[in-house]
Amino acid sequence: MGLVLSDLLEDMGHAVCAIAATEDDAVSAAQHHEPELMLVDVRLARGSGIDAMMRIMIMQPVPYIYMSGSILPPHARRSGTVALRKPFNADELARAIQHAVDVPDTGSIA
Repeated sequence: MGLVLSDLLEDMGHAVCAIAATEDDAVSAAQHHEPELMLVDVRLARGSGIDAMMRIMIMQPVPYIYMSGSILPPHARRSGTVALRKPFNADELARAIQHAVDVPDTGSIA
């Protein structure tokens, strides 16, 4: 999924700085690359995308989009959270990206 999404994002004109399959790798990649936006799968190979974002947001606020095949758990929902339900198409992704970068940061994830 990460490689397909990476190709789609590059086709849309975005640069992809990293693909991470685990919570720890996502946190490490965010520290190293300081991305302008993160697309985060809720379920990772090891750990949780939600927990990764909670750790990342403490270090450096960054706009993000959760991706999930199901409804987000209650602890992942907050005002301004942008989520895409899989499967999604390029138009839905583009709208989610625009929304994520337009939403002002409201602080740490609760």
